[in-house]
Amino acid sequence: MYSLTVCDHIMIAHSLADPFFGPAQQLHGATLAVEVTWRRRKLGPQAVVLDIGEATSMLGTVLDSLRYQNLDEHPAFVGRLSTTEAVARHISDGLRTHFDESGFAGLQVLLREHPGAWAAYDVDFD
Repeated sequence: MYSLTVCDHIMIAHSLADPFFGPAQQLHGATLAVEVTWRRRKLGPQAVVLDIGEATSMLGTVLDSLRYQNLDEHPAFVGRLSTTEAVARHISDGLRTHFDESGFAGLQVLLREHPGAWAAYDVDFD
């Protein structure tokens, strides 16, 4: 299996309005490191998984709608918890509208809240 990963980050604000989340129920900020990995079983005709510049640009386009936003007010999260896992899924869904999935085996979006904690959303195309 071949893979290509590109990274970026976003700064967001949000609250997690459920007693389960303790102090994170209050409005707080977070900087999320974003790592996206595309997977292929076979390389494309140019012997790459995906052009790195194209992957970086695609990720930047999707993240731009989240940068410096209060996710409590973001249309995609109104009435929903904006957990790290939910944000990873949102980014994955956004990326999937920007490339042709044929030939790809899958996609992973991994968000790091800090060096010791992260969550990911994986989707297989096979």
